[in-house]
Amino acid sequence: MSTERDDGRIAPAPAFDPLTDPLPDVLTGPLIDPLTAPLSDLLAGPLSDPLSGSLSGPLCDPLCDPPRDPFAGPAGADIADTIELPLTDGLIDFFAHERQVAAGPPPRPDLLDGVAGWGAVGTEAGPFQLVPVGIERDLRLIGQWMNDPAVAAFWGLSGPDGVIAGHLRAQLDGDGRSVPCLGVLGGVPMSYWEVYRADLDPIARHYPSRPHDTGIHFLLGNVADRGRGLGTLLLRTVADLVLDHRPSCGRVVGEPDLRNTPSLAAFLGAGFRLSGEVQLPDKRAAVMIRDRALRAVL
Repeated sequence: MSTERDDGRIAPAPAFDPLTDPLPDVLTGPLIDPLTAPLSDLLAGPLSDPLSGSLSGPLCDPLCDPPRDPFAGPAGADIADTIELPLTDGLIDFFAHERQVAAGPPPRPDLLDGVAGWGAVGTEAGPFQLVPVGIERDLRLIGQWMNDPAVAAFWGLSGPDGVIAGHLRAQLDGDGRSVPCLGVLGGVPMSYWEVYRADLDPIARHYPSRPHDTGIHFLLGNVADRGRGLGTLLLRTVADLVLDHRPSCGRVVGEPDLRNTPSLAAFLGAGFRLSGEVQLPDKRAAVMIRDRALRAVL
């Protein structure tokens, strides 16, 4: 307690000495046994805090008072403690999986630097552009080309639409290492192309491949477009597109069938050099390479 000094000011009460001062009444009064005392005694008056002697309020009457949140703490106070649960590896993996499911599947890696966005380029025959294939849109046209005997002899994809659809879908649903495209010249689809990562393809086991080698397969769909140098022009154009848009690629690779004389001539005329011959599962092929370093020469 506080006392008044001679000058009229209030002097602070002396500190409590547990060795000499008497205990507060709350510690010396009679104790109430909650197991035997009547409920009326427990609810009769305020409780004292045995550490401070201050009033802490009446007990809660479970029959009359509303239920109290056991985690809410004293009124107006913030909760300082939280329940700490050990996080096992399985629980951590579960939460990580839930986050991944909520976010959706991760985007597919772009292994060919966005073929769809390479755009159109001018050629002597008109503007040319590679347009990724849409199966529903393009299946009938590509099927007509694949069933041309001159094409079927080297591609081996003649037959019903399901055969060609399976070949296209394997690329479109794959990891992006091969992109099937229509070659559109002057606004007209007239050729079929496959731009692929040769260094990630089985052919890489048959020649000394280098990282980011990019391969090309192609065919001219219309008979009228063959035999007049258009294949050579478009091969050079597509190889330039690859080198322009894939700075990590140092070489463009082709592997035409050795029996396909017009295709061999088109590659040679487009600045490719014959690197060697290899035996592949379905053909004996010429390995044709166009080097970035020799781009201005060949």
